[in-house]
Amino acid sequence: MWLKPEEVLLKSALKLWVLERSNRYFVLQRRRGYGEDGGGGITGLLMGTLDAVLDSTSKVAPFRILHQTPDSQVYWSIACGASREEITEHWDWLEHNVMKTLSVFDSNEDVTSFVQGKIRGLIAEEGKGSFIKEEDPEKFREAILKFEKCFGLAEQEKLVTYYSCSYWRGRMPCQGWLYLSTNFLSFYSFLLGAEIKLVISWDEISKLEKTSNVILTESIHVCSRGEDHYFSMFLHINETFLLMEQLANYAVRRLFDKETFESDLVLRDPLQITKRGLENRAHSEQFSAFFRLPKEETLKEVHECFLWVPFCHFNTLGKMCISENYICFASQDGSLCSIIIPLREVIAVEKADPANKGVNISTKGKRAFRFTEVKDFEHLVAKLGIRSGTTSSPHHIASTEVATTSDSDTLEDYYEGRLMAGQKGSSKTVSTEALMTVFHPQDADNLDSKMLKEKMKEQSWNILFVECGRGVSMFRTKKTRDLVLRGIPETLRGELWLLFSGAVNDMATNPGYYTELVEKSLGTCTLATDEIERDLRRSLPEHPAFQSDTGISALRRVLTAYAYRNPKIGYCQAMNILTSVLLLYAKEEEAFWLLVAVCERMLPDYFNRRIIGALVDQAVFEELIRDHLSQLTDHMTDMTFFSSVSLSWFLTLFISVLPIESAVSVVDCFFYDGIKAILQLGLAVLDYNMDKLLTCKDDAEAVTVLNRFFDSVTNKDSPLPQAVQQASNLNDTKSYHPKVDITDLIRESNEKYGDIRYEDVESMRCRNRLYVIQTLEVTTKQNVLRVVSQDVKFSPSDLEELYELFKKEHFLSCYWSANSPVLRHHDPSLPYLDQYLIDCQQFRVLYHLLSPWAHCANRDSLALWTFRLLDENSDCLINFKEFACALDVMYNGSFTDKLKLLFKLHIPPAFTEVESLSPSKGDDLSKEELIHFSQLHVSSPVDSQEADALKRSPEKGKEKIDIQAYLKQWQDELLKKEENIKDLPRMNQFQFIQFSKTLYNLFHGDPEEELLYWAIATVTSLLLKMEEVGRRLQSPTSPAKSPASAGESSTDSQNAPKKDSAPQQTERRNVQSPRRDDHEWSFAFEQILASLLNEPALVRFFEKPLDIKAKVENAKTSQLKARTRV
Repeated sequence: MWLKPEEVLLKSALKLWVLERSNRYFVLQRRRGYGEDGGGGITGLLMGTLDAVLDSTSKVAPFRILHQTPDSQVYWSIACGASREEITEHWDWLEHNVMKTLSVFDSNEDVTSFVQGKIRGLIAEEGKGSFIKEEDPEKFREAILKFEKCFGLAEQEKLVTYYSCSYWRGRMPCQGWLYLSTNFLSFYSFLLGAEIKLVISWDEISKLEKTSNVILTESIHVCSRGEDHYFSMFLHINETFLLMEQLANYAVRRLFDKETFESDLVLRDPLQITKRGLENRAHSEQFSAFFRLPKEETLKEVHECFLWVPFCHFNTLGKMCISENYICFASQDGSLCSIIIPLREVIAVEKADPANKGVNISTKGKRAFRFTEVKDFEHLVAKLGIRSGTTSSPHHIASTEVATTSDSDTLEDYYEGRLMAGQKGSSKTVSTEALMTVFHPQDADNLDSKMLKEKMKEQSWNILFVECGRGVSMFRTKKTRDLVLRGIPETLRGELWLLFSGAVNDMATNPGYYTELVEKSLGTCTLATDEIERDLRRSLPEHPAFQSDTGISALRRVLTAYAYRNPKIGYCQAMNILTSVLLLYAKEEEAFWLLVAVCERMLPDYFNRRIIGALVDQAVFEELIRDHLSQLTDHMTDMTFFSSVSLSWFLTLFISVLPIESAVSVVDCFFYDGIKAILQLGLAVLDYNMDKLLTCKDDAEAVTVLNRFFDSVTNKDSPLPQAVQQASNLNDTKSYHPKVDITDLIRESNEKYGDIRYEDVESMRCRNRLYVIQTLEVTTKQNVLRVVSQDVKFSPSDLEELYELFKKEHFLSCYWSANSPVLRHHDPSLPYLDQYLIDCQQFRVLYHLLSPWAHCANRDSLALWTFRLLDENSDCLINFKEFACALDVMYNGSFTDKLKLLFKLHIPPAFTEVESLSPSKGDDLSKEELIHFSQLHVSSPVDSQEADALKRSPEKGKEKIDIQAYLKQWQDELLKKEENIKDLPRMNQFQFIQFSKTLYNLFHGDPEEELLYWAIATVTSLLLKMEEVGRRLQSPTSPAKSPASAGESSTDSQNAPKKDSAPQQTERRNVQSPRRDDHEWSFAFEQILASLLNEPALVRFFEKPLDIKAKVENAKTSQLKARTRV
């Protein structure tokens, strides 16, 4: 590769480099120790060690080219190469393209200047099509060269970044380089002759965490396939770990979790991933999650500055974060002061007090915010003015103090106006009132103690609104949190849920969207709508609102509209319970946007088919239990108890286990603090019942303890009528359990576990996501192996290794393709056997690696015919069971089984005429030819109705699953009898010739090769004579063809397909097998079997034991290289 010209003092480098070639202007050198017999002795070992540890252009590649200035000791490095072929190519180019030109220059300075300019031009030309976008391109180019040289991965494998670090082998650290690419974590070290090369694919990692102990102060622990790897001595360990975490999660989402990945446009193309892009993405995700903004928002700028807090009369230090549509601020002190300013609300952005670098932002509703000490504030003002579509006007500056203390009634009217804007033009079918206001309107004259407390709560919030503002741009402070923990008043609950969840922004930017969805989804009939109808009456059935058509209809509309909006989630159980509570306190459209916020942002991946998000948070919960309630974990022998008992807590936010009047207080905290509130409350529940749980002897007793506790939780200040409150309807038998007030429980959870930080929870989520998905994959593997093991004779360990190779081949096809069709074949919602499928190209790679017949000259044809035989439903895909059964016959089948397999490979539907379009390749097929031949539909003598039934397989099309078709298919499989050899169709002349060729190829290289050739010749001759005698007996008047003439006709039949033009070959989809006329002969399987059984050499060949272990071990090391070559 060409290098940016750098000075080299040759005199000091003579001992490290050996001269290979030279001319007047250039020198080609080889690194001492490379290419020498014995590795160059101690010098070669030292050079190799330096090259692995150090990082400079001259010490990476074993070859380099220098430009020399005549009569000077100063040389310029202009190229380096990993191999002699590569550097020779550069040298030849210089001699043919540059040397002749240099003779025209008069001075050495002009020569050097020309060469440097030419090399820089070559580098710039190469860089046009490259993906390199790093801060130091030269150093990164060098790292790419070393990465490619060390690991030999595919050219498309994109190196993201690299770090110097130590890899621990036992107690010994090995200094080297860690390379992070899109699909692999790779490490290379070469110290004093000891080479360490490690390649781990991200999709195999089950644990990735930062650890520390006595020896390793701080290290990164990677667990892959049960093996632990430790890396330490990083210069920036946090940055390294963040990138590793992102790459691992990206790979997991891309390969395992297709549902969420497909909607992520940013990560679809692995070739576009860069270190800077990953870092920016991580910051944007943290920004959106912290401020509850739409996921599409991208963090553009961050400015450290001060914000004037008018109700406290001081400036608070923090960070202003700016995205496409929002200006946000969060303080750095403990007051937790934050604001969100949508640009849609901004009416003016102005400079204020240039001495303090001030920026004033005025919003609708007579609000204004003042930021000071803003770096480059003039440029920021101009930029924000353009984005918000506003112009500066001097009269706003003086109104900052007045605007922030404006009267609350005006703010409330403004806020209500904004919410009502989305309702304009809405359908009459959509309810515009919260169900609680319809079914339980508050009585203003009722002045009992509960109503008085409710009024006092409302007054406290009104005072807060006067101080902090009301609506989307209100100040959020510690006082806001305290009021939320005490419980939001009934009349404000819907408004504040909408505000704290961020759903208010979704609703404001999508006016009329919900009404359109309702109209489009009305009358649709899907699996989701069927499930919704079944669960409607089960949603808070004790509440009067859902005993009437008003509540049921509203619930139906919201759930159906969401299923229509997000078909990948559709409808999941627990969504009905959550939505029914949202409808009690929010208008119908607001409830819809709250559901969107919960399902798509606040509880990601909770409501998909595998509820991965809930399982991840359960794993986080278990981790927190171990940290905070170690006494309980010591007592519990199995931590899965906490997972089983807490699943409903997370899926329904405690609504399914707590009385409704208490559950809504939990939902209040959830919308303000997110999943952190649920985790804290879960810990508080276990802590409160610690003593009783420690005395429990089994899980059932522990569940009973927790259920009784939840039944005893009350909300003594709830103003809901007694008919609605669930706690008031408890039986007297449960009254002996002391009552627990939900407000006290929530306050206790914050006092004890409030130090759990949001950032820590997100970090634990990332870490446990890898573990959860790998656990699900292990479950899938175990189920597949249990099913397949009943039909094959492989040992469990061999079968497991085959499964790993099969699955790995599926993934390798996805690694280097932006829109891999193979990626679409993995669907975790399908039955276990059909979750991983491979096509003909992938099968060929595995066939070459694993089949005992892979040494044949026509191995590509055999792989193709085997694939076509296994692909019974003609969807060009096969599953692991089909793959394993074919290999089982090859390795463990009897003489008859193996011969029957070979026979079936040479008759339709498996057999098709194969001839490479490139004669130079011989019997090898290109990928395009292989796919083409695998898709041809060859007619066979099987019953057409049976073939049609196979093509109507319920899996075909992967659309709505036909349960009845599945049941029928399973019944047919159970009743299917052992295949009778008499049912096999006869093999015609052309097919028999191909069959004989395959046998000859199989015997090549065998110790008894000559004996086997003689045996097959004898059998062939005998069969032809038998066929001739049979034809004479059947029709004595018609002359039978001799074997010689039969051979001629077979040759003609072989050549016949060549006459077809190329367009005809590509257009036809149904290829008829060679036509059998009256002069052709054919053989039944029984005839061939009987003839071959008479030859002991043939019987010995097919019955000799074969061990797959050696093939599997070789495949594990060769699979990646095989895919790289492909």
